[in-house]
Amino acid sequence: MTAQQMTCKNCNRLYSIEPEDLEFYEKMSVPVPRLCPDCRFKRRAQFRNERILYSRPCDKCKKSIISVYHEESPYTVYCLDCFDADDWDAFQYGTPYDSHRPFFEQMDELLKRVPKKALGITGGSNNINSDYTNTAANNKNCYLLFNTSYCEDTMYSRGLMRCRDTVDAYFGIDMERCYEAVNVHQSSGVIFGHNVTNCVDSWFLLSCTDCINCFGCVNLRHKSYHWFNEELTKNEYEKRLAEVKGSCQKLNEMRKKFEEFALQFPHRENNNMKSEDCTGDYLFSSTALRDCYEITEGENCKYMFASKNIKDSYDTLGYGYGSELLLDCAATGYANRVIGSYWVENGHDCEYCFFTHASEYCFGCDGLKKGKYCILNREYSEKEYHALREKIIDELKRDGEYGLFFPPVIAPFSYNEAVAQDYMPLTKEEALAQGYRWQDKLPMTVGAETLAPESIPDHIVQVTSTITKDVLACLDCKRNYKITPKELAFYQNMSLPIPRQCFSCRHVDRIKRRGPMKLFERSCVKCSKDIRTTFAPNRPEIVYCVECYQAEVI
Repeated sequence: MTAQQMTCKNCNRLYSIEPEDLEFYEKMSVPVPRLCPDCRFKRRAQFRNERILYSRPCDKCKKSIISVYHEESPYTVYCLDCFDADDWDAFQYGTPYDSHRPFFEQMDELLKRVPKKALGITGGSNNINSDYTNTAANNKNCYLLFNTSYCEDTMYSRGLMRCRDTVDAYFGIDMERCYEAVNVHQSSGVIFGHNVTNCVDSWFLLSCTDCINCFGCVNLRHKSYHWFNEELTKNEYEKRLAEVKGSCQKLNEMRKKFEEFALQFPHRENNNMKSEDCTGDYLFSSTALRDCYEITEGENCKYMFASKNIKDSYDTLGYGYGSELLLDCAATGYANRVIGSYWVENGHDCEYCFFTHASEYCFGCDGLKKGKYCILNREYSEKEYHALREKIIDELKRDGEYGLFFPPVIAPFSYNEAVAQDYMPLTKEEALAQGYRWQDKLPMTVGAETLAPESIPDHIVQVTSTITKDVLACLDCKRNYKITPKELAFYQNMSLPIPRQCFSCRHVDRIKRRGPMKLFERSCVKCSKDIRTTFAPNRPEIVYCVECYQAEVI
């Protein structure tokens, strides 16, 4: 059987349906999707707002809260305490299914009636002094931290676990005193590290392991006191480091020099570790993954992003843990046979559900706990449930929607509020043309700065505590931002200059450094073997296949 070529009904691009795809869709009893993988990702990503936080009142207790929902959002939003209270029940919002009206129209109405949790934090999480965090659990003294757990004294980061005293990081485990880190693990004191493991007190590293006191190094193993891959004496190394650390100008010069220096060395086609028969990037301890990114312990999956411990699933975003047979889901875990749903936990046989817990055989439900044979939050007999479910499925199949995620028209967030904008950025015009909403009132100010970028002292030793009272302006987007006292202390202790970009622009820069969620066809520079890599053919990096890279570097 050969691949089928399809045309996406949203963007009109061609995409392939492989024989193994057909087998999976048959197993899930859904038709072949009429959207390409990118458009499917954009749909589910629009349901996940991680880092755009608003100040608004709780619609129940009226106290001021931090929420992912804009104050003008049409949803009823409860603070964490009110949402977890026992004095309301999602079943009370149930309504009978009307076969004369579109299902998603009725689902949209239900989503707006049932209260929404202000932040994506589960009731069992134990965040301490970490109010400005989201999709985060068991963190202490953290600020603007997202999709992260078990961290302490960490700020402005995403995708971390068990990290301490770390600022501006993306995707890492067991870090301490790290800054501007991308895919850094089991390391301490690493500044501007990318793909780094078991390194200590080093600056500007790329693809290094077991290095101590190294600066500007690429592809090194078990080294110390190296400067741009050249071995130095301890005294010479420390002298050179003292001349550059703490200065914004000199560190910017070193970053530019390092980026040019790194182009001289081979880059591995991917950053996968302990994975077999996989395509994608940042895949760990996985088997038989296709076009997946940031997956740990995945098996036999395709088109996945940021999921863990999951198997036999397609098109998921986040969570995963102990799940199988998920199709086009976001933030779903400990679940089995779930289709087109958001945040289904400890459930099975759920379709088009939103934030359900310990539920089974539910279709189009929101906020239910221990629901069974429910449609639009109304309970039916087993026979009634299956009869109505078939009617709804027939409607969705006629519209070409069954097996896909919720349509954008009922997404709770605009495109530029959600992680969709982080990983597949669009302009406002592009987003609207593709059927997505756009939020013009993001939480930001421009032009209110009290200290211009050129007036910030170059060296951290010249900075006084008064800067925490100033309003700064981002060099890139002009957005205003502030330096917190705790943040200033980190920069002073680490001999780092004050950042000239806002957190949002720094976050986007780290995603660019990580690489795109897209694979390109090109050849290994050394052996000419065909490879699929996130390095586009027109990029200047020297790219090796895994085998050639390991033979030369490791």
